[in-house]
Amino acid sequence: MKTNRRTVLAGLGAVTTGMAANVPAAVDAAPESGQRLTVSSPDGKTTLELLVPASRGEHPRWAARHGDAVMLDPSQMALVLADGRRLGPDAKFLGSDIIPIDGTWQPPYGIAARYDGKANQLEARFEDRRSRIRFAIRLLAHDDGIACRFALLSAPKRIVRLGGEHIEFRMPVGTRVWSSRDEGEYAVSAAGRIAPVPHPELTASTDKGALADTPALAQTPSGLAMLLCESDRLHYPRMMFAPGADEQTMVSRLMHFPGRATGYSGPGDTHAAPVFAVEVPFTTPWRVIMVADRTAALIGKAGLVPTLATPDRLASDDWIRPGRAFRIRKPYSNAGAMEGIAFAHERKLDYIEFDAHWYGDGTDPSEATRPIDGLDIEGIVAAAREKGLGTIVYVDRVPAMRQLDNIVATYRKWGIAGIKFGFIWEGRQEDVDWIYDLVKTCGDNQLLVNLHDNLRPAGLERTLPNYLALEGVRGNEQFPTARHNVTLPFTRALSGPIDYTICYDHYMNKTTNAHQLAMAAVYYNPLTFLYWYDAPAKYRTGAWPALRWFDECPTTWDETRAIGGEPGEHVVIARRSGKRWFLGAMTNEEARTIKVPLAFLGEGKWQASVFADGTRMEKPRLTQVHISQREVDAATAITIEMQPSGGQAILFERLG
Repeated sequence: MKTNRRTVLAGLGAVTTGMAANVPAAVDAAPESGQRLTVSSPDGKTTLELLVPASRGEHPRWAARHGDAVMLDPSQMALVLADGRRLGPDAKFLGSDIIPIDGTWQPPYGIAARYDGKANQLEARFEDRRSRIRFAIRLLAHDDGIACRFALLSAPKRIVRLGGEHIEFRMPVGTRVWSSRDEGEYAVSAAGRIAPVPHPELTASTDKGALADTPALAQTPSGLAMLLCESDRLHYPRMMFAPGADEQTMVSRLMHFPGRATGYSGPGDTHAAPVFAVEVPFTTPWRVIMVADRTAALIGKAGLVPTLATPDRLASDDWIRPGRAFRIRKPYSNAGAMEGIAFAHERKLDYIEFDAHWYGDGTDPSEATRPIDGLDIEGIVAAAREKGLGTIVYVDRVPAMRQLDNIVATYRKWGIAGIKFGFIWEGRQEDVDWIYDLVKTCGDNQLLVNLHDNLRPAGLERTLPNYLALEGVRGNEQFPTARHNVTLPFTRALSGPIDYTICYDHYMNKTTNAHQLAMAAVYYNPLTFLYWYDAPAKYRTGAWPALRWFDECPTTWDETRAIGGEPGEHVVIARRSGKRWFLGAMTNEEARTIKVPLAFLGEGKWQASVFADGTRMEKPRLTQVHISQREVDAATAITIEMQPSGGQAILFERLG
């Protein structure tokens, strides 16, 4: 067993590295059909139930409550075999265990210095009468949410062919669900009426129908907020959501096609894969529901997704360095690279990045180990290193498929720090496997990875922590609305890193400059790109004092506090790095005034450097940043005023 600084002593006296290493307790239930098995979170607030079928033909069903409020009404559960038959309705109940877990760990980077892994797990075992496949349903209750998964325990044949799964999420009547597809806008509907409008250019090749990507946000009439997503997706297709049998219900649906596989991505086999094979024993990914009494409180629970994932599989991870990056843009030249290095160094950044077309003949599919004529990439890497900067380079999916071994060997020789892979396909089991192998190969060669295009997180950043960032978001490449930007913190951003590519003072921005500043604290991304559409020449004249916020704002955190907000309305988040706090606030197209108590600061006096919206201008992007300083303490309630599509960023530094 690998031991490192993330290893902790489990509550039962064993050593574990996370949720994947469970120690069973001898708590057997009598194997009787028709019974109701229960498991509760360590704090006792959340209760999960498994309803064992009373007769043949019935599905096992799961249900959940948080306090006195219903999370899930009884919802069917089944795996689907290749022939369409379901594992679950025709199964004999064999028995169950309650398994206490202490998978608490210290991530190499994250939204907090320590992630709570204490949970209780119910494992109920069954045997399918027809196929003789033995399987388990595992329900996990954590203080931050619940999760379920299937485990194939044994089978007459070592290989089992699957055709999908059928896991329902039957929520209370009146529940509102926020859902999105590809990089489209978020839509609000009943659970059984999800049909988000997809981005028309990104959906041509992928699964058709009323489908939504993970994660989805649900708000129940009783006030509960739930984020539905997945974790530990290994050797298994990506999950989507489909409308269920009634207005209350969504159901899991596995992808048959890769996402965004035509138009942008070059050649490749885009065949449908509705059936896939696994080797027994095998566990499916976790289907996760974070839960909170108010929507903003979900923000502090985002560590649940990596906590449920398989622990670190890299031989070492002490070389991994999160940070902020500046993109060097076309036309590429040695002189332009040196300008980018000087700018990145001046702005206290950590990386420079060469984006598409820096190699070969300047086309995406060309030779990724030969720079374009006149570009001295090895000299540039060395010059950047002298300034304390790492170098990241873009590689398209096509050369990555053809020549990955040669790429990683060459880049290690050059001293490259990481690779941003573009137009990556994700969806089918084979796509998920290819991504895993890609990231693992890079990790074994001490290369950081950032994946772009139609991807969704599922905790792989814990299993392979060189996987610092991924896109899968309608970010600033498309200059979204402020309403969209303040929906993301409660949806896509909660399931994993979000590479939004932040801009500043850009003529196509639909928001104020302070709104853009605040993103650096609001959106969690260990590899944050700043000044996405900028060139160093833009900042050669003028003082640009507001850029101090970007200079100081880190990308990973020791503590995260959700202050307030609602999807599509506004958000306020405070995050601590070392002895400093960084607060980001953003609003939609409405002006907003919010009073924020500063109790999270703790003892002592603090200096607050405030980067706020200035005088309202006709177009939000023309609203300048007003900078001020004041002394505050934990008893202070600071007033945040934001213009339409505005924001505010505040740096707190202890005095004395």
